[in-house]
Amino acid sequence: MTTIQSRLQDVTQRLTNACTRAARSADSVTLLAVSKTQPAEALREAFAAGQRAFGENYVQEALTKMEALADLRSQLQWHLIGPLQSNKTRVVAEAFDWVHSVDRLKIAERLCEQRPAWAAPLQVCLQVNISGEVSKSGVPAEEVPALAEAVARLPDTRLRLRGLMSIPEPADDPAVQREPHRRLRELLQRLNDRGLALDTLSMGMSADLEAAVLEGATLVRVGTAIFGSRN
Repeated sequence: MTTIQSRLQDVTQRLTNACTRAARSADSVTLLAVSKTQPAEALREAFAAGQRAFGENYVQEALTKMEALADLRSQLQWHLIGPLQSNKTRVVAEAFDWVHSVDRLKIAERLCEQRPAWAAPLQVCLQVNISGEVSKSGVPAEEVPALAEAVARLPDTRLRLRGLMSIPEPADDPAVQREPHRRLRELLQRLNDRGLALDTLSMGMSADLEAAVLEGATLVRVGTAIFGSRN
């Protein structure tokens, strides 16, 4: 067994254990392997171990890997989890399956307009600055309802709003880790109470995936615990 296969097995076991603690089924959480700075060969190795969803932060780097792994395209899901500039929306709309980092209506509108008619709807999440950090991207929590309702009105044949994503301030204490995840879950619930049918909470990483699962994460983004420290 390779190192990546072994690490994937360990992460999958952590997720299973966390789901058991949360009285949730293991298949209620999707593992997204965060592969930024990793070579295409590492992704192919993870694919061989059963991983299918990969998250990339940088558009150009991701496109290079997509080309190298073109033979696997029909079996892979590509997620953009890094900031998206408006001049990159066309290539993202054409190449990715998910975008987690929508933080303004202009970006959503461009993605919707530029999604090819032949492609399945682009799945998107709104990135929320749940900890209110000045250095973090994302929409302030109080501005999310208006943005969510505007994005949800875009043609769902091209773009579908699925939920919320956050990158909370790091913490070591599991109880402290859970707090921002709880706030994101409650925000999603408030949006659904307003009539939005959202089903995705993209939250939790290598260090806090258990806290995220306990608070309802449906998609966890794990890089270091699978691929090791980044270059």
